Amino acid sequence: LAAADPRVRALAAQVTESREQDIPLLLLKLKGILNSASLGCEESKKIKQDIYDYDLTQYCLLVLRQDHSRLRGGWATAAQLAEILSHCCVGLEVKEDPEEFYKKFLPSAIDNLLVLGRRLQARFIRAIEDEEKQDFLHWFQTVTDAICWLFCGHVQLAACVLQNDRFLQLLITDDVETAMIMMSVLHKILRVNSSVLLQVDEETLHSVLDELIYKLSSTTNPVIGNAATKLLLLVAKFCKQLVKLLTARYKGLKGLLSKQWTGKGFDRDLSQLLDLLHLEQSNGKGEMQRQHQAACIIQAMWRGFQTRKRLKKLPQAVTTLQRSFRAKREQELHLKKQKEDEALKLQMQLQRERAMRLFRERQLAVLEIIHASQVNKYMEEMEGKSALTIQRFWRGYRARRNFHQQRQCLKEYKAAVIIQRAACKFLEKQRRRRLLSPWKDPKGLTDEQRLALQQKVDDYIKLHPASQMSEEMSKELHMQAQEKLAQFLLRSRLDQRAAQRRETLLAQVNTDVELLMNAPGLAESTEKDLDVFVSRSIPIATKARQSHNTMMKYTRWPWWKKLGDEFVEDDVIPDDALNAELGTLFVSGRK
Repeated sequence: LAAADPRVRALAAQVTESREQDIPLLLLKLKGILNSASLGCEESKKIKQDIYDYDLTQYCLLVLRQDHSRLRGGWATAAQLAEILSHCCVGLEVKEDPEEFYKKFLPSAIDNLLVLGRRLQARFIRAIEDEEKQDFLHWFQTVTDAICWLFCGHVQLAACVLQNDRFLQLLITDDVETAMIMMSVLHKILRVNSSVLLQVDEETLHSVLDELIYKLSSTTNPVIGNAATKLLLLVAKFCKQLVKLLTARYKGLKGLLSKQWTGKGFDRDLSQLLDLLHLEQSNGKGEMQRQHQAACIIQAMWRGFQTRKRLKKLPQAVTTLQRSFRAKREQELHLKKQKEDEALKLQMQLQRERAMRLFRERQLAVLEIIHASQVNKYMEEMEGKSALTIQRFWRGYRARRNFHQQRQCLKEYKAAVIIQRAACKFLEKQRRRRLLSPWKDPKGLTDEQRLALQQKVDDYIKLHPASQMSEEMSKELHMQAQEKLAQFLLRSRLDQRAAQRRETLLAQVNTDVELLMNAPGLAESTEKDLDVFVSRSIPIATKARQSHNTMMKYTRWPWWKKLGDEFVEDDVIPDDALNAELGTLFVSGRK
């Protein structure tokens, strides 16, 4: 690492110290570093080794897993990082711990690239605008080229790509553009490693062949038909054992090719494939084998159709389920609230009827007791009491409304005062900054102005000669100036502390007033409201508790202990009994 490329070392330091969202854009600088050296030379291998040693390839691998729709640079950056990762891995010879590189890092890189390709394919299919579709198709092509470059440089990765489930997901699509790209990737895999289909498991092999046969049977697009035919021909040429599988598993393939794809522009490849199939079938396959092939084709088409149908309906089914669940839950909540409202209305109506019935029974009982001559007087008194009750409730409502309005006005006034104070402080700071603006040098004097000014200075010195001052007088004058300066600084410091204390006391008073204004009544107060008016200082709270106990004891004293207090009012307690109680009264916010 001591002789590493300085550009790689600097980029590694930047990536380590940068935020997570800035790492993808920083990693794009690797493209310029890789392009600075010619491909295949020793300098290029040294740069790739330095990039791997500084774990920059690991950073690229981790970034590809992220959702690039939320990162800076978007999917274009992801496609470029995929290309950079493939170029960094091809031509790299790891000497230290090669097993980790070939068996862990490279398969993980293939898996991340396929994941990125799957996301780009899904967004390309969902895109609506043509420009957006073209961008996603270009990025998808870049990622697939990176995958091809990677397994071309490391042949053992061809089987890893083919066995990956995400490769089959990319291949199983009804979109023409992405299907053509994926079939070209499969064509390159077969070109790089012709026996790769014999190395994979049987399920993967059947899935790939089923998809190719499905594309031939379900579409009439000559581009798809040509690509699928070339792939089947390549499989039949390189793997003689697979020709038997094609003829045994897909018995109606020969008839499908000859009837549906003859005369579509690729008759040469089609005739070669038909000859290979005919040669294999001429070895003694009967009608049972053809029926078996037809059944396999139908099953493959049906399985592919069912799989696509489930994949297409899965997001819609989840959305429908969520929508129905939310609607049902909202309906239940609405019905529950409606029942509660109806029960409350019924309860209030019953209480009102019960109260009215009791009032009328009481009124009838009173009328039975009262003499007939006193009925009118009693009714007038009841009307007066009712009017007083109505007036009392109205005055209480009006007073509470006015109090709330005044409290709101007080809050607005306090807010205005705070804003004005902040504005005044800001303007004062701006004024001080203008006063302390840097000194601007005066414009230069001409020679004539300088001579005239020097002449004036000389004349003034002749008219006002300077008085001679001894050294002792100058020291005494200096000491006096220092004392006055110290007194001024001390006085200004004391004034500043006094001003700060006044502001603190004023803020404390405002806090206490606000707490008292917002304090609830005794009937509505809770333990939390009482805790607001309890001092946070333990000594003050203790002294207040002692004062309260002293007052309660004094009220319970017998008469003979109060003989000296005959002329003192009952609710007044002597000062000697409360020595310091008035000084310990608590005001909220004071310690």
